[in-house]
Amino acid sequence: MNIQEYIDSGILELYVYGALTSQESEEVSKVLMQYPEVESEVSEIEGALQSLATAAAPYNPEEMLTAIKAKLRNHSGVIQLQPTAASKRTKLISFISVAASLIFLIGIFVLLNRTNNLRQELRVAEAQKAIMETKMQDAENSLQQTKTILAVVRDPKVTKVPLAGQQVAPDAYVNVFWDKAQNKAYIDAMGLPEPPEGMVYQVWSLKLDPLTPTSMGLLDDFSANENKVFTFDNPNESQAFGITLEPAGGSESPTMEQLYTLGVVSTNA
Repeated sequence: MNIQEYIDSGILELYVYGALTSQESEEVSKVLMQYPEVESEVSEIEGALQSLATAAAPYNPEEMLTAIKAKLRNHSGVIQLQPTAASKRTKLISFISVAASLIFLIGIFVLLNRTNNLRQELRVAEAQKAIMETKMQDAENSLQQTKTILAVVRDPKVTKVPLAGQQVAPDAYVNVFWDKAQNKAYIDAMGLPEPPEGMVYQVWSLKLDPLTPTSMGLLDDFSANENKVFTFDNPNESQAFGITLEPAGGSESPTMEQLYTLGVVSTNA
């Protein structure tokens, strides 16, 4: 056997990479035991590959070696041996160049993956910040509304009109705080049950003789309003207030069969 031709064939590099079949590996192992120069060449190849893997990726050389092996294999998993006349140094440089390229690509992939993870974490943090700011704004609005309600309730110039439950909802109750000077009416609807789906409460200003209803508006977003306090403009000369349950969007005139609460403005107010 011409040992130098055997070394130059490239089979020793493939042996080190584990890319040979089991039969081919056994044959190389026998040659290693017979020829010390072949064993020395294998040690040199292993040392060069280990140095490259350690320098480029000291955190996981096994993973780099696995990636290099996968790239060297063809689709069938069999290595086609093509002996060449190039020197062993040229072959080593060629294999090292391929390995370095693979390591570089893997490094780029890891960097991009970490960047994407950081971007995702940033988006989550920004979303959480936006939610927190919204909650803080809602809390501030709720506090301001509470202060306004307290000021209205405590104002001796504001007329309080209690609305009692009617036949369709005898347990219902509502309080209307009518600020005549500001033409504002504050409806405390905590005593109303949740409206059925597709229905909405509608507030009416009433003149009694003859009975003349004027819509003041709808208690929209009833479920979402924690305080159940609604504010309406009321420039009317109201003699009474009533609340009916109407289809979504409201009605032009009250549905008397769905009259939930009714209250008359005191003549002493």
